[in-house]
Order: sequence, then structure tokens, then C-alpha cells
Amino acid sequence: MHDQADTKNLSLGAWTKRCYFAGRALMDERLRPFDLGSTQWYVLWCLVNNGPSVQRDLGRTLELERATLSGIIATLVRKDLIAQTADGGDQRQRLLTLTAAGEKLWRRLPDLSFIHDAAFGGIDEADLATTIRVLKSATERLQTLLRKD
Repeated sequence: MHDQADTKNLSLGAWTKRCYFAGRALMDERLRPFDLGSTQWYVLWCLVNNGPSVQRDLGRTLELERATLSGIIATLVRKDLIAQTADGGDQRQRLLTLTAAGEKLWRRLPDLSFIHDAAFGGIDEADLATTIRVLKSATERLQTLLRKD
């Protein structure tokens, strides 16, 4: 583990990345007994909370590259947690829906909100609002710069 001298000079970006990876590692640890990874969980979460989705739209929502999402979807289909069918309007598009087995697994999964509570519980709401505003603005600026290239 890093001592105080190793971490005191890290940038905002480095701390954001470290926080993300720590939360994701905890999430993966809790999902491992269910043979799920965090990204697979996010796909299931989207389908549970938003209903069936066209694969392309889900990729945009999760900000995943097509090849990455295809592999995740193939794994979830193989596990019989989601179904992938041709979308009625456009046969090239794939409609993703949760299967009965996926719904059953979802009901068994642990509530992961404790991760948010552990990370941010007790932190002043104004500080959190400022952090969100700053990171949102920085993300939008970088995405705009990326689109200009």
C-alpha cells in the first residue's frame, strides 16, 4: 500500500481513477460468487431499470466500444441471463431483453448501494455537488475536444 508521501501529490484525475478502481474492485468481489463482473452487472441493471434495449443504444448508454459490448452480451446470452433477438424494425439491430433466469439472478444479487455509502457517506452534500459539477464539466470539455479531432 502507498504511504502518505506516495499519494499526497496525486492529481485530481489520479484520485478519480483510484476511487473508481477501488469501487469497481469491491463490486467485482461481491459479484464474484454469482459469476458476474461489474460491467455485466451494469448491462443487467440497465435492462432491469430501463426495459429491453437495442444493443447499439445500450453501448452508448454504458459508453462501451462495440467489440467490448459484443463480448459481454455474448457471455450473458451464453449464461442465459439475457436474450438477443433481431429488432422488428431493423433486422441488423439486436434487441436485448432479460430472461427469466436473468430476472431470478437479479433478485438474488446483493444490494451494492453500500459501496456508494462507504465512499461518500458523511461527506457534505455541497462538497459532493461541487465534485459532481466539476467532473461533469471536465468530462464534457474532454468529449467536446475529442469530437473536434
